[in-house]
Amino acid sequence: MPLSGEAIRLMNLIDDVAVTLRRVLAAAPVLTAEERARVAEHLHHSRPNADDVIEALNAR
Repeated sequence: MPLSGEAIRLMNLIDDVAVTLRRVLAAAPVLTAEERARVAEHLHHSRPNADDVIEALNAR
């Protein structure tokens, strides 16, 4: 079954998120321990997160 344009756009957005996360991983080593902790805490509390999206996608 072919994918709709909307599904393809969403998959492209997911790829963009993965690129952003790779940039975070690449920059992490140059941060201080305090900066890494603050960025990690910020990521931990950001909503919606990947788990929220996966749950919504699986619920339908």
